[in-house]
Amino acid sequence: MNCQKQGTSIEGMLRAGLEGLNVLSVDVEDYFHVEAFADRITPEMWPNFSRRVADNTRHLLDLFARNDAIATFFILGWVAECEPQIVRDILSAGHEIACHSYLHRCVWRMTPKEFRTDTRRALAAIQDAGGKSVLGYRAPTFSILRKSFWALEILAEEGFRYDSSVFPIRHDHYGVPNAPRFAYRWSLKNGQSLLEIPPSTIRFARQNLPAGGGGYLRMLPMWYTRWALRRIQNRDGEPAVVYLHPWEVDPHQPRMQGRWKSKLRHYYNLTKMDARLSQLLSSRRWVSFAEYLRNVADRDLPAYSTEELFLR
Repeated sequence: MNCQKQGTSIEGMLRAGLEGLNVLSVDVEDYFHVEAFADRITPEMWPNFSRRVADNTRHLLDLFARNDAIATFFILGWVAECEPQIVRDILSAGHEIACHSYLHRCVWRMTPKEFRTDTRRALAAIQDAGGKSVLGYRAPTFSILRKSFWALEILAEEGFRYDSSVFPIRHDHYGVPNAPRFAYRWSLKNGQSLLEIPPSTIRFARQNLPAGGGGYLRMLPMWYTRWALRRIQNRDGEPAVVYLHPWEVDPHQPRMQGRWKSKLRHYYNLTKMDARLSQLLSSRRWVSFAEYLRNVADRDLPAYSTEELFLR
């Protein structure tokens, strides 16, 4: 497209002196890519918008460097094609690159053939820009749901080692509420396996609540985020898995037209995100998914088939 205008592995980590480890990730997309405005803005319209993703990502790179934080950047293939230098900048700063699809389409809106084509196109763009192989995938809008579990087999067949798309919460757009809260292995029908590393949640009042994700980090009070991440480490003995987007540190981005709920979710507290993120980064040790995998004996993780997850 034209782009011009829970388990024993964690105990092992603690024994190895890795207490306090947390996983940091960035979904590299621009303000006009988001699902909140997808009912009004199509990919064919993207070249008409001014791109801000490279500058916002470099701002995050500077912020991470000041706090000795290392992250995984799940990059949209379209961004990698249009802004290949930012992929190289991410790698030069010592971070991991991973895949966030090519056109930011929800997985459940695609056929398996369309999903495979989109994923291959994204991988080619990201790996061509960075010259480095990709291990991980995160679906746009966490859109690997029960009705799109078939995508996990395709990811394994395409050579991915891990996924971070199954969010174990209830939400009006995404979520598999009964999915495990911490890292596990998918045992797939095609005989392959795939690690799943979900975003952080806490268990409270018999339900899972999100903690430390982009919109949740902006919209929920900071005391809640600090409390939730402490609870994950101290009570559950697990690392926090946090995510955000480059547009979330850009309060001056162009305002888009959309539904009131979409605008609220997208624009609320953009002016506070930089300070909140700085607080979070300075208080903990942050690593990439790749570093997390190097320190976890994944053979010890629990394994589930997609059928078992339906029965949980």
